[in-house]
Amino acid sequence: MLTHFLKFALLSFIVAVAGTFGTTALCADVTVERSDSGAVVKIDGEVFADYLTKVGHQPAVWPINGPTGKPMTRQYPMGPLLSDEKDDHLHHVSLWFAHGNVNGLDFWTSRDKAAAHKDNQINHREFVTTDAKDGQAKIVTRNDWISEGQKICEDERTLLFGGNSQARWIDFLIKIKASEDDLTLGETKEGAFGVRVSGPLTVDSKEGGSIVNSRGQHNADAWGMFADWVDDSGPVDGEVVGVALFNHPSNVRSPTRWHARTYGLLAANPFGDSEFPKDPTAPKQAAVSIPKGQELALRYRVLLHRGDPEAADVAGAYSKFAATPKPAE
Repeated sequence: MLTHFLKFALLSFIVAVAGTFGTTALCADVTVERSDSGAVVKIDGEVFADYLTKVGHQPAVWPINGPTGKPMTRQYPMGPLLSDEKDDHLHHVSLWFAHGNVNGLDFWTSRDKAAAHKDNQINHREFVTTDAKDGQAKIVTRNDWISEGQKICEDERTLLFGGNSQARWIDFLIKIKASEDDLTLGETKEGAFGVRVSGPLTVDSKEGGSIVNSRGQHNADAWGMFADWVDDSGPVDGEVVGVALFNHPSNVRSPTRWHARTYGLLAANPFGDSEFPKDPTAPKQAAVSIPKGQELALRYRVLLHRGDPEAADVAGAYSKFAATPKPAE
């Protein structure tokens, strides 16, 4: 059964975001400025995040610097490979949204000489909005999903950026539109809203990185499990920091499954049931069909915090995020 949002109550959402972290959320000076490669968001004059219209075959956000000013996501393949990074999965581009089965087409994996993938691209069409006010930056874009020159569907993305001395956050809202024909987001673990954390935060680096989800499952045990949120934390240059991903309860089939890997991938995926571990208590996470002319809306938050999940009260931050108004259907 299709769950989708026909109208997006963005104004009420923006107001709710400001209240999620209290008045301290509005203390920082947040700006956004267009650039040759996209749009740069700064907090108090320093780069927080850079929205890039094209990295490989899709838009992405990189770099992303946390509340300590240190990078929180992998540099490779946008920049030179660092000593604590792995040169795997070229399509893991810091922060992005894609899916490995869109009407049977793989928009998740990058095309390269070793793979027989079609030339599937998520092409930036236009910026709708780039502005900043009340301690928040907003970027809205429209993108076309193209396979071998044929448009398959389109999306509209709204990204909201904010921060204070203890945390920074990126809210990500996407409306996937069946603009050309009926659309099916098929079953596969390869998707959908992803973050690839920096080397020191990964469990595999053995530098103190640790994954935990809202159900208390750790590291490899969190892979494929359903949860409200997942967090990857560890020491970066002597300070413990973390990256948490929140799935909003209004999303289709919440709580979602998490394609969370000890090498550094965190991805919310409500479409991969058959490829994840069997769990009879989990909500069914199968394919979603979107009739032509309609859309599916999904809403996430990335919280970049100081301290471990307990010290940062990630659970409390999620509860506040979850309580923000559901977009109107």
